[in-house]
Amino acid sequence: MEKALVVVESPAKAKTIKKYLGPGFQVKASVGHIKDLPMRAEKAPKGKKANNGPVVGVDIDRGFTPEYQIIPGKEKVIKDLREAAKKAGRVLLATDPDREGEAIAWHLSEELKKPDDMVFRVLFNELTERAIKEAIDKPSRLDRNKYDAQQTRRILDRIVGYQLSPLLWAKVQYGLSAGRVQSVALRLIVDRQNLIDTFVPQEHWSITASLEADSPPVFSAKLIEMGGKKVLVPDTETAASIVKQARENRFRVAEVKRKERSRKAPPPFITSTLQQEASRKLKMTSSRAMRVAQQLYEGVELGDQGAVGLITYMRTDSPRLAPEALDAVRGLIKSKYGAKYLPDKPNFFKGRKSAQEAHEAIRPTSTENTPEKVKPFLDRYQHSLYRLIWNRFTASQMSPALFDMTTADIEAESFLFRVTGSIMRFDGFLKVYQQEKEEGSDERDRAEDDKDKELPPLKEGMVLNLLGLSPRQHFTQPSAAFNEASLIKELEEKGIGRPSTYAEIVSTIQKRKYVELEAKKFRPTILGRIIAGLLVDSFPQLLDPLFTAEMESTLDLIEEGSTSWTETLEQFYGPFLSALKRAEKEMKSIKRDGIPTMESCPECGERLLLRSGKYGMFMGCPDYPDCEYTCNVGSAKPKAAEPVPTDEKCPECGAPMVIREGRTGPFLACTRYPECRKTLPITTGVECPKCNKGKLAQRRSKKGKTFYSCDRYPDCDYSLWNKPVSEACPNPDCESPLMEERSNKTDGKYLQCPECKHKVKNEEDAAAKQEGIGA
Repeated sequence: MEKALVVVESPAKAKTIKKYLGPGFQVKASVGHIKDLPMRAEKAPKGKKANNGPVVGVDIDRGFTPEYQIIPGKEKVIKDLREAAKKAGRVLLATDPDREGEAIAWHLSEELKKPDDMVFRVLFNELTERAIKEAIDKPSRLDRNKYDAQQTRRILDRIVGYQLSPLLWAKVQYGLSAGRVQSVALRLIVDRQNLIDTFVPQEHWSITASLEADSPPVFSAKLIEMGGKKVLVPDTETAASIVKQARENRFRVAEVKRKERSRKAPPPFITSTLQQEASRKLKMTSSRAMRVAQQLYEGVELGDQGAVGLITYMRTDSPRLAPEALDAVRGLIKSKYGAKYLPDKPNFFKGRKSAQEAHEAIRPTSTENTPEKVKPFLDRYQHSLYRLIWNRFTASQMSPALFDMTTADIEAESFLFRVTGSIMRFDGFLKVYQQEKEEGSDERDRAEDDKDKELPPLKEGMVLNLLGLSPRQHFTQPSAAFNEASLIKELEEKGIGRPSTYAEIVSTIQKRKYVELEAKKFRPTILGRIIAGLLVDSFPQLLDPLFTAEMESTLDLIEEGSTSWTETLEQFYGPFLSALKRAEKEMKSIKRDGIPTMESCPECGERLLLRSGKYGMFMGCPDYPDCEYTCNVGSAKPKAAEPVPTDEKCPECGAPMVIREGRTGPFLACTRYPECRKTLPITTGVECPKCNKGKLAQRRSKKGKTFYSCDRYPDCDYSLWNKPVSEACPNPDCESPLMEERSNKTDGKYLQCPECKHKVKNEEDAAAKQEGIGA
């Protein structure tokens, strides 16, 4: 009997599957994509017309026909697969169950030269013996609609990348590139930073009364109304006047409300929420989280068990759980935590309108493989992410947490104070999982109310003893800058991209040097601001988040078979081409015209221009060639070094902090100086590997050279000259938790371990060759 050939994407996945299939199957890996659009126009063979159009690999005149080529280096893989397919009775294409996997399956079917009736599609949502054998027993056919949806996205990205990039080369700087979805993400970051930069803080004051009832504990209540109207305390004088008046009044309990509040369990992870929580809880980048999740899905060696897939497929936007998974976890909850932690019926969660309900949420494949049991076989990243997925999955099917809420209104003549106490009566799902609060959310403003606060027995009419009144200054805060978690959440809420693309979007805009991470928050670079501004002015529709979201919905319709992929491309290309032609004539040339700055030329007094040259951005005098003054960006001394507002708060007094420039470089300073002299270094967010308590902060030596040292100095004296990166050394014999950014003429930019000196070369060029400009 002829063997069946099973083709998957990765060798690790092949190894896991092979363990569960008998001798009648041969399992091989394609090692990712085998075909892609060419990187550049090739010389046409005799009798054929060369593709000399602006979009390499896409014949726009022939209905956007893609011209795929074998990826260099994949010839041997294809030859090996062809030989195996010749000997096989049937071919089962078991690539990933998403659009990219479908595209790989179609390209494999084309290259293996096997009759259509002998080629089948197999989908694995999890790599367990049961799931694998069920899928093998019920193969399906290749899904043309899903392939067309992937192909449409690929062509769209190629059209945008290959036509926008030369425009940016001409107007700004050679070598730049623009992507259809990544440019919208860049715009979101730039728009948010512009709001932060132009935000004018407004002063306001809160007044808190410290009160004592007939029995302990002492508690605090905040002033909320004055004369029956919501209180607004704008300045010191008003605050002092209120304190003086209220101090003379009798404090009496006016009303007490008590109610029970429940907090429901969170849903199991989908791709976006996994990336967000991995960032918040584990300080893991989205790209690393997805790499580790891929490893857990494809299979990890568990001693005598061999390779075992520990989680379900990690690219999903559906919170659905299979019935057998619900039964297993409910049994686990009852046996481990008790019946009171198990709701009468399973918890069900509603997904987004566009969610692919065929997929499950991300969950462990077996409740028998507990995090403790598999820990000896996993590295620290694998174990921490697996434990996070396990806990979230378990908590999602547990009972709600219950709280007793008490709200008391306290009168002092015309003043009304309020206090809210929240006491947990039953921990429910919180016994297993505590969801991280989103930075900058409304919950930040309710932090005091959300804390468990025990109140004394209070009754209406009870007279209270005033122990003190505390006025406190505040300033309104702008929206927080995006971090990885909040950016992914924003992309998901606006419908920009899909689960499989979030990590790539975040990674790409950093690789292109359009944004950088400072203290775990995205800041647009000068180049990023310029690119975003030019693209928004010239391509308002393309850079509109709503338009991008609608395009994602159209791709979903193509997958469903409800619309044509060629018509979609035609509708996109016409307006895009018109905008492109206008931009070629009207887009501002940074190379030629420059951008006026606030800096003055020290030689002639003219306002310097920000320009782009062969070696990047610089500032130069507009009177060139009469005045030849130039300087690096940021090296010209500003007329007035204005402090830069931040969303950091002073740990001493709670006032906002600003960035100021000092003798040893920038630092954080309290806005209440000289009353409060607290200062802090600006940290990189990278944990000090020596003391494991402080963060590495940027400093400047007496000679002006930048270096990085622990912010706990002099208690910890760890330092290094090069910028630290929160990436563990890939050398298996080294335990360094960080790498350094370095560069030289030979290697360009690269990472190097400060301990073992292991180098990791910059993969940006290699990635660009693989993906294509703007992909």
